[in-house]
Amino acid sequence: MKWQKIIDTEEEFEKLRSLCGTPSIRAENKVISYLDQHCREFIGISPFLTLATCDSEGRSDVSPRGDVPGFVTVLDEHHLFIPERLGNKRMDSAQNILTNPGVGLLFMIPGLGETLRVNGKAFICRDKELLELSAVNGKLPLFGIVVKAEECYLHCAKAFIRSRLWCPESWEPKESLPSAAKMMAAHMNIPNMSTEQVEEGLQEGYRDRLY
Repeated sequence: MKWQKIIDTEEEFEKLRSLCGTPSIRAENKVISYLDQHCREFIGISPFLTLATCDSEGRSDVSPRGDVPGFVTVLDEHHLFIPERLGNKRMDSAQNILTNPGVGLLFMIPGLGETLRVNGKAFICRDKELLELSAVNGKLPLFGIVVKAEECYLHCAKAFIRSRLWCPESWEPKESLPSAAKMMAAHMNIPNMSTEQVEEGLQEGYRDRLY
């Protein structure tokens, strides 16, 4: 399909920029290069983040990370540590980081519209002390991700206000939501693998293999 009005040159982009206007002084000045006390407090009560990575060929990936508030450890003004919990063992994010360390983090707090963005360089880490700090029920993660923060800033709540993400009264009824098991069964297309079997496997993983 051929799309119309695609912006693909610097000249066209500058015209678009002139239509969008210039950032306010608040938007220009809000970016800092270190994790200050405000960032630390935000991260300390955030139970969820998304991790954006990109491979050597520019193919991007965004992965969710979540646990109890405080699961991400701020090591100092420039570094934080994200433990790698049990997942699907694809290791997409870690593989990307190995070849392209640039990452973007988006920290969220339920009920709060503003989010914290942290951009920087990431490293795969198996430091014993850090892994022990992240243990749950005596189980250590096999590795974690250290991020060196280069840009930190608060993102406004407009997207959350427009989407009404934190408003339960706006949520779709549970019975009308997409079936994860049905989607996965269709995408995997494994002979003799039923939706019911996929659902059973999902629930078993949620119940027995969180850590």
